[in-house]
Amino acid sequence: MKLSDHTVFIAGGTSGIGQELARRFAAAGSTVVVGGRDGDALARLAEEGFGTVRIDVTDAACVTAARDTVLARYPGLDTVITMSGVMRMEDLRDPAHFEATAATVDTNLLGTIRVVDAFTPHLIGRGAGTFVTVTSGIAFLPFPPMPSYAASKAGVHAYSEALRAQLAGTGVDVVELVPPAVATAGQEKVNPHALPLDEFATEVMDLLAQEPTPREILVKGVQMHRWAERDGTYDDLVAQRSQALANLPGRRG
Repeated sequence: MKLSDHTVFIAGGTSGIGQELARRFAAAGSTVVVGGRDGDALARLAEEGFGTVRIDVTDAACVTAARDTVLARYPGLDTVITMSGVMRMEDLRDPAHFEATAATVDTNLLGTIRVVDAFTPHLIGRGAGTFVTVTSGIAFLPFPPMPSYAASKAGVHAYSEALRAQLAGTGVDVVELVPPAVATAGQEKVNPHALPLDEFATEVMDLLAQEPTPREILVKGVQMHRWAERDGTYDDLVAQRSQALANLPGRRG
């Protein structure tokens, strides 16, 4: 896809990968609108020249209001990126984990669907546009301490595949961004193998700029996750990653 002359809305773009992609698209010559819940972050981004709108993807009415605000200000919107997500550790031996499960699925999967549903009529009406959904390497190679995160992102992957099939012929493309662990918000301290954000964003933008745009944006650092089953490494890698279960609070000591 061409990176310039687009009008891009990033739901969940106030920090981390979303914020970095906002800056990259703006630097490439596109108009960028950032949505999020953090009022202070939105104010800072507005000072940088970004369009901003408050959106809580777990609240259907808020998503509709945000959609209406964005389209009123930017009727030429042609690209929607669904970045909102939460990642939580869960011990499935403790029934209390369900609160985290519900919040994770509501944000990561249902939140994605709410945003996509809100903007689908507009993009179909234009006869052209792009949805960029965001999954994770964990959707393809689970990290057992984060079961609901893995399940929600696997759900977004399946939903993206179905969405692409249903929108075929409308002029609306569906691109799935599949990040590995990326060093954002202190993650480099938690995971020393996390990919530097700048390096990740550069690779993502290069892949998005390809013609035709790949259906899945797979940086080198996520190939191991994406193709583990195909390559016959899945069982061994899940077993290795399961060792992290010993770090769950209820299992220490």
